[in-house]
Amino acid sequence: MAYSNFTLETVRKTFQLETFEATDISADLAPVDLSAHLTTALEKKVPLAIAIGTEKASSELIVTDVLVELREKFENRISFFSGIDFNVDPESGLTGVCDFLVSLSPTQFHLETPIIILVEAKKDNPALGFGQCVAEMIAAQRFNKEKGTDIPRIYGAATTGTMWQFLKLEGNNLHIDRRVYSIEQCGKILGILSSMVEQKA
Repeated sequence: MAYSNFTLETVRKTFQLETFEATDISADLAPVDLSAHLTTALEKKVPLAIAIGTEKASSELIVTDVLVELREKFENRISFFSGIDFNVDPESGLTGVCDFLVSLSPTQFHLETPIIILVEAKKDNPALGFGQCVAEMIAAQRFNKEKGTDIPRIYGAATTGTMWQFLKLEGNNLHIDRRVYSIEQCGKILGILSSMVEQKA
């Protein structure tokens, strides 16, 4: 078993999660202004990513730019990692490669706690990434606790690059945002991600 083998149903049953669907995870959060660089990059890269039509293209051309912008917004006080092994508990299936991890540590040369956001890229539908993303969120929760940097909430985002949907894990309570945000709402997406870093969402 690995992160990629989990569906939302199996991850809920395996880890006994209470699940809530809501629209209040992100509804009231204000958008942030995009830098000129990100605005220009998205204008160029979103059509290209759509034309290529793969997870890899969406990750490389869209998601990475959004997370770099997030890091720069916080003046590099956070770190993010792409495509790294994150093996926390193989016996529970909490092992494998994460598309993206965001940590509240500024250290970029190696992963340090506390991990705050997991982002999982999928080709066709954000919801297809829920199971894998939630398993990674549970792993981050355990990893933080083992390292003595336990935090109240772990966040997740499942995305096609052009569509984003958000999750929140508090203890065993999983909250799934019913709202899906398009990349045309990138200011809102960045506002949501920023609130996660600040632990306000």
